[in-house]
Amino acid sequence: MHCHQLSVISVLAVVPFANIAKPLIPSWDDLLVKHTWSAVPPNWQSLGHPSAGTTIDLHFALKPYHENALIDALYEVSDPKSPKHVLSNTSPHMMMIYGAHLSREQVAQLVAPHTETLELVNSWLEYHGVPSSTISLTHGGSWLTLTGVPVSKANEMLGASYQLYRPTGTNDTIILRTVGYALPAVLHTHVQTVVPTTYFASMRTRPQTPRRRPLEATRDMASRTVLRSRDGHEVMPSELRSLYRTATYVPAATDKNVLAVAGFMGDYASPADLTAFMKQCRTDAIDPTFRVVQVNGGGNDPDKPGSEANQNVQYAQAMAYPTPLIFYSTGGEMKLDLGTNEPATGDEWLEWLKFVLHQEVVPQTISISYGFIEKGVPLQYAKKLCDLFSELGARGVSVIVASGNGGVGQGENCIAKDGSGKVQFSPDFPASCPYVTSVGGTTDNPEVAAELSGGGFSIHFPRPKYQNYDVPVFLEKLGSQYTGLYNAAGRGIPDLAAQALNIRIIEGNEAFVADGTSCAVPTVAAIISLLNDYLLSMGRGPLGFLNPWLYGLGPSSFNDITSGSNPGCGTDGFSAVAGWDPVTGLGTPDFLRLQALVPWTNRPTKSTTLSGGPP
Repeated sequence: MHCHQLSVISVLAVVPFANIAKPLIPSWDDLLVKHTWSAVPPNWQSLGHPSAGTTIDLHFALKPYHENALIDALYEVSDPKSPKHVLSNTSPHMMMIYGAHLSREQVAQLVAPHTETLELVNSWLEYHGVPSSTISLTHGGSWLTLTGVPVSKANEMLGASYQLYRPTGTNDTIILRTVGYALPAVLHTHVQTVVPTTYFASMRTRPQTPRRRPLEATRDMASRTVLRSRDGHEVMPSELRSLYRTATYVPAATDKNVLAVAGFMGDYASPADLTAFMKQCRTDAIDPTFRVVQVNGGGNDPDKPGSEANQNVQYAQAMAYPTPLIFYSTGGEMKLDLGTNEPATGDEWLEWLKFVLHQEVVPQTISISYGFIEKGVPLQYAKKLCDLFSELGARGVSVIVASGNGGVGQGENCIAKDGSGKVQFSPDFPASCPYVTSVGGTTDNPEVAAELSGGGFSIHFPRPKYQNYDVPVFLEKLGSQYTGLYNAAGRGIPDLAAQALNIRIIEGNEAFVADGTSCAVPTVAAIISLLNDYLLSMGRGPLGFLNPWLYGLGPSSFNDITSGSNPGCGTDGFSAVAGWDPVTGLGTPDFLRLQALVPWTNRPTKSTTLSGGPP
């Protein structure tokens, strides 16, 4: 919805502006750099400036008035040890209790900006002659969007130089970006980031399933019960259900519980392949299906399925059947249509997060198998996306993310971006966001760490308090090894792990095996979804943000992985050890043990039921 500037402020501002003197009119030409790269990011080449008349949609993340209120609330509703607590810096006051997840409207209150922020931004837009009809505010005013901004005007406002870029040596999609941008100095404390600007989708922004190998003609999979990855046999759902002890659980809250898979990059899933897969590995499944929700112009061509989407949907369904399943097909990345010179709308990650958060009812568990190199992501952009993931957690969603497939880093990604040329381990984002549950990889039975398992320590995000015991224990064991190659004060990755090698899938009615931590993500997400089913069937609420609970359980609650490593960057990488490690996290899940440990202090679920899940 587009709103006039003044009415936007009067309607959506939720914080009284009394007793605050109006600031003097600032100098809007006093631009201060917000973020810049020293050069065009590696693997990208400029194709020059777009033609006259090209437009762009700009998204501004506005700083919340109560800066820490959202994260405070997230931990209060996500940590079973949290006492009843009134979050006093909100208006009206909210009672925070473990499991009392927030509504869309309550989250919007917590992230709303101050009226001073709205007034300043409004004045700046008026100065640049931005038509009020192109301005909209969403999510309590925390995001401001300008639609159809001429690129020449965007360059003027942001001190930018938007150009067309394409991955070097490819014919891939052209994107519209700038190597640097600025804002008036007075706005730096009010605007957190602007999208799209300096975020370049890394060449690693691709599915986390890097290898796919064909098999002989498909054969019955239901009778296989022993994992034998090393001798070339493929891994299938029957083995995973046995290994992680979900085989005897029958979902009972399918009218309330929903599992979702996020899809990007034009990757679609095939209903026909799902049917063929389930006939072979879940003979008890009757008419297995999933619902496609298209976001931001995301397509859906089941006749051209991708291995990533197929693998995610097939294992999510096989592990959690008959739990309702949603597949989000999300478009974006500011792809430029050279025929019309108009970029597609929006950044795919931002658009997907905003779409899901806008829904009144959200899935209780979401699986994400995509990621990109953290060091290639502007800090402000990463933090804002991470904040949006925290909003999902506060609303009772468990977000499960692949940790990546490069071990501690591969190739030129191991080189620090500060120009020193020194080696630096390279974790993935959004796995490094402290408000998601990241998943690494294992193989074999007994399980060992898979060498491709992404793991390490974030360079953007400090260690969260739920890791304050486990991570220091590991670092003490590590000693001085790799000093300077990683950020010892950063958020540790991953949190959990699951089987990630030789995972059998069906694509185009042909059998393949796939490797990657994305193979582990739907397995873990399905196990969490079954735990949510158990709680919902008992009239309780879902688990929501998992990590404070998981890290409080102790090592006996998981299948601890104590051998294997994740080599990379010319090193042997980190080693799996007793307890948490940056290869397999806390270990792999054991459904029956976790089922016995789910906290019962969380509130009863709302009476609202879903018909096939939320939109």
